[in-house]
Amino acid sequence: MKVKEIRLPARIITGMGSLEKLAEVVGGMGKKALIVSDKVVTDLGYLDKVKDILGKAKVTAAVYNEVNQEPTNEHVEAGLKVLKDEGCDFLIAIGGGSAIDAAKAIGMMATNPGSISDYMGQNKAKNPTLPMIAVPTTAGTGSEVTRNTIITDLNTNVKMLIGSPYLIPDVAIDDPALTMTMPQSVTSSTGLDALTHAIEGYVSKQAQPITDEWALSAIRLIAGNLRQAWANGSNETARSNMMLGQLMAGMAFSNSSVALVHGMARPIGAFFHVAHGLSNAVLLPHVIRFSWIGDPVKFARITEAMGEDVEGLSVLDAAELAADAVERLCADLNVPTYQEMGLDEKKYFEVASQMAKDAIASGSPAHNPRVATEEEIVEIYRLAYYGG
Repeated sequence: MKVKEIRLPARIITGMGSLEKLAEVVGGMGKKALIVSDKVVTDLGYLDKVKDILGKAKVTAAVYNEVNQEPTNEHVEAGLKVLKDEGCDFLIAIGGGSAIDAAKAIGMMATNPGSISDYMGQNKAKNPTLPMIAVPTTAGTGSEVTRNTIITDLNTNVKMLIGSPYLIPDVAIDDPALTMTMPQSVTSSTGLDALTHAIEGYVSKQAQPITDEWALSAIRLIAGNLRQAWANGSNETARSNMMLGQLMAGMAFSNSSVALVHGMARPIGAFFHVAHGLSNAVLLPHVIRFSWIGDPVKFARITEAMGEDVEGLSVLDAAELAADAVERLCADLNVPTYQEMGLDEKKYFEVASQMAKDAIASGSPAHNPRVATEEEIVEIYRLAYYGG
């Protein structure tokens, strides 16, 4: 077996009501926290709850809660200014993946020179980031345990993938109680984002035995609970299992890699501003249908983990059903095509070749079990636009 490495937060705390543990873990992190969040979290009262817990622990805090969309270089610059002006020396991120990604980038730029665009790619940061606690309020991105952040550079309209072990938060608190208020649309897009992480982390050429086990467990949990969480947001069992599933998916792909779906989704987000999780969801069944032949054994196991009956089927027949299982889940959750979203058809096909080039340039499609050419990626984009 090849030498492999696993990197995770020093502490991961899970379970209903686990946000209260923040009072225990915040000691020793620093003198003053910058809380990075968004308006939704503020309106739901979660930001006030965090401040109350910090108050009991006698920790002061400043707030930057303007991350109301996928994070950009402007969010990073604005948050960094608040951090410096307020004299903060550690971060608490509470929100979806956008808030956590923004906090990671702010923490990096607090200790490294230049601008965030200087760090696009892998392992370019020379100095450790500020200490950080990540508290997700959605069950999807896994950002609280990963080494990556995605920041859009508004100067170039590029969604930058930035990776470094320094970006892994010190503490992750995964409290499913914070996901109970997610609307159906967010439940489906973040849940399918997590499923994409699990599937790609499993079939990636960079996968390893430990990540394989995490990824398969994540697929089982997500496939077995996402419909229920979507249909009834107050279902505590489904919400808890979804939070655990997305956590394990994050642990898997952060120590493996993503692949073709993510490579293709980033240009869709950059050109058309489609939310990352939704973009992944639209592409996922089409990419699986293209990819399964590259690793039939693993895709057959995905089909089984999705809950499909594979008894009596050959490996090839079971593998081919993986795309059908994902497609049915997407249909049950009313995931639209890009055409149904209203993406401009003329512009979409005009930029399809450039999006394919950008996808390949990101590097992640090279980890796919079947490597796609530019022409094949354009065809997958076509299928994702019209469906079927």
